[in-house]
Amino acid sequence: MKLQIRGGRVIDPANGIDEVTDVFVAYGRITALGEAPEGYTPDRVIDAAGRYVLPGLVDLAARLRQPGEEHKATIASETRAAAAAGITTLCCPPDTVPPVDSPAEINLITRLAKAAGQAKVFALGALTANLEGELLSEMAALKAAGCLGVSNALRPVSSTLVLRRALEYAGSHELTVFLHPIDFELANHGCAHEGAVASRLGLPGIPSAAETAAIGQQLALIEQTGVRAHFCRVSTARGAAMIQRAQYDGLPITMDVCAHQLYLTDVDIGDFNSLCHTLPPLRTLRDRDGLRQCLGKGSIGAICSDHQPHEEDAKLAPFPATEPGISALETLLPLTLQLADDGVLSLSEAVQRITCGPADILGLDAGTLAVGTPADICIYDPEHPWTLDESTVVSAGKNTPFLGWEFTGRVTHTLVDGRVVYALDD
Repeated sequence: MKLQIRGGRVIDPANGIDEVTDVFVAYGRITALGEAPEGYTPDRVIDAAGRYVLPGLVDLAARLRQPGEEHKATIASETRAAAAAGITTLCCPPDTVPPVDSPAEINLITRLAKAAGQAKVFALGALTANLEGELLSEMAALKAAGCLGVSNALRPVSSTLVLRRALEYAGSHELTVFLHPIDFELANHGCAHEGAVASRLGLPGIPSAAETAAIGQQLALIEQTGVRAHFCRVSTARGAAMIQRAQYDGLPITMDVCAHQLYLTDVDIGDFNSLCHTLPPLRTLRDRDGLRQCLGKGSIGAICSDHQPHEEDAKLAPFPATEPGISALETLLPLTLQLADDGVLSLSEAVQRITCGPADILGLDAGTLAVGTPADICIYDPEHPWTLDESTVVSAGKNTPFLGWEFTGRVTHTLVDGRVVYALDD
């Protein structure tokens, strides 16, 4: 299908574009911006006047629950939610059941995503066999099967020596290692930030040192091995500052932050609100503001959803016994663009953090509207008011603390390879 997106404000940070113009699509790719190619006759015209035309969003971290936890969600249900949120590319961590530690799991995820046809899904491979932290995984085979990097997700590695060997092996295959900076012994099975709120509620706490101690150790090993590494879900201002300093010193590292960590704090736990049970935990107001400052300085290269859909029962137990995580695909874009309204980022910088920023970290040719690239496009109406409630959440997981929040701005169309996979009015 040949398609013309007419009169929208095209924002493409990868190419420094921010102007009202037309976008022309043919055969799944962007063929021109501004003027139509010679002899071009569109089969369909989308009127985008008053709307933003953005590259399709790239989400660094989304658990799609398949294979193994289909009672929570499936690739089909979550890619449908991604399409409704303007997200065209998803990266899923390797902690599925079974873990992604062989080509078979990667092939299964890829096949299910293609069958759903709503978004592109890529997987990270396991850093250690079965994510048990003891033996190294077959990283060469994982890379050949298409994994974009390796990670041990939220599972501990048995020793610093095993971690060093894993980083060396990953580096020898030019694989990016995705590290979660958590010292599991210091975390000690806690469920909230160690501070006044956790003390008042009698909840076991996770100190900030559980993150900063892990970052210090991991930075030393990255410097020793020279591996390219990405720090996932940084939650403390001190931790982000440590990584920022190491970036300045020349280490090949990047980091991301969850959108909810830029808004919520441990105070939002209130009286045991299990929807605010996350890992890493919600930190202090000072941490939130410190993360926003690092984001504004450019040291945090991506904002992700850290999407973790759960069935209703997973959040109904006493707070420490509930499962951590937020269903977050559908709040990624509005929360990120709100940062521009708050003066944390410019509009172009906000779009960059959820498009070409994460795409560069993953090494993907995505998050751009350059001529010749796949036509993965998000059209967004910045004036459309809506309220997030269970009826508007498309994901199978309704576990979000943002229920009841009123947003201004909503996705109206999402295109993947030139196909309209979501239209608000349809």
